[in-house]
Amino acid sequence: METMAQGADALFVLLGAIMVLAMHAGFAFLELGTVRKKNQVNALVKILVDFAVSTIAYFFVGYLVAYGTGFLIGAETLAQKNGYELVKFFFLLTFAAAIPAIVSGGIAERARFGPQMVATAVIVGLVYPLFEGVVWGGRFGIQAALKELAGAEFHDFAGSVVVHAVGGWIGLVAVLLLGARSGRYRKDGAGRSTISAHPPSSIPFLALGAWVLAVGWFGFNVMSAQSIAKISGLVAVNSLMAMVGGTLVAVLMGRNDPGFAYNGPLAGLVAVCAGSDVMHPAGALVVGGVAGAIFVQLFTWTQNKWKVDDVLGVWPLHGLCGAWGGIACGVFGQPALGGIGGVSFTAQLLGTVAGVAWALLGGFAVYGAIRAVTPLRLTPEEEHEGADLSIHKIGATPEREASW
Repeated sequence: METMAQGADALFVLLGAIMVLAMHAGFAFLELGTVRKKNQVNALVKILVDFAVSTIAYFFVGYLVAYGTGFLIGAETLAQKNGYELVKFFFLLTFAAAIPAIVSGGIAERARFGPQMVATAVIVGLVYPLFEGVVWGGRFGIQAALKELAGAEFHDFAGSVVVHAVGGWIGLVAVLLLGARSGRYRKDGAGRSTISAHPPSSIPFLALGAWVLAVGWFGFNVMSAQSIAKISGLVAVNSLMAMVGGTLVAVLMGRNDPGFAYNGPLAGLVAVCAGSDVMHPAGALVVGGVAGAIFVQLFTWTQNKWKVDDVLGVWPLHGLCGAWGGIACGVFGQPALGGIGGVSFTAQLLGTVAGVAWALLGGFAVYGAIRAVTPLRLTPEEEHEGADLSIHKIGATPEREASW
């Protein structure tokens, strides 16, 4: 019976890993549909290679940093529990690899391919796992100190802060250090500021990416239980309600704009990750709706008022909605609002602030160091030809480039 239960858990987590792996196709098509046509090849290749680099970095370094155990050990231990520890690594890897996938959307159309791969390796191998280890691995005694101080540990069931806020705030740093795309913000002949519109190249591809992400998210959230015994239908329904709330508010506030319509459900899903196992479905609906409003308003301000060229809006979508989800868990998880309890608003606030601060520190350290050694972005001439140039130059012949 024990062997059967272990096998069931291994299968459960493996299915979750496959669903989250499929989400990376969603990241790719969301970026593909948003960037200009000349940069579509870059978007597709970048997400795929990012995942490959993430796998190597997390297998050899990141998982060890986060949980204090790795796989460079005797072969007899690898098949224990029907290989459960290995598929658990696979599942958690798909979360870790979401960080560079998130960053990719913010820095699209002007980042150099090689330096970004270096950043991916360092972020997934070191920066992200250190915070992951604190929250999910119980490392360094920080969760115990929070429990002593606030009465509960920082609760982030499926990564509103650990994955999304960290990825979104690292993405903001990368966007700021890279600068805006050439010609995006400029002065006209009278010295007035103007904004060059770069509309999505394909709304159907953008929509496809959003749908793939939304479907995969039910593996992202539900399978975060990591065992059959801990599975909760509440997580699935709360994910659904947050998705719906984010969609409706984004459609209303975005005046039916399809870009807002298809990012709205993602905003809701980002926000509900942290407290999806402790909220009432009505609370999840509110959390998702607020996240949809955050995305529409802050994306508009970011692009038009503050002139921060975050191509896919990864900072408002992941950074801000993720932070909102971490804090909202401490509000809507309380029994007074229909939640299950066991969470502390103080712990949620402190944990969220710590995640944001760590992401900013890590982002500036990684991208600042790379920029000091080698250019992060394409030259204006290369950018004009298309960011795909950075990939086409690798082993491409003129005939092959013509076929692309």
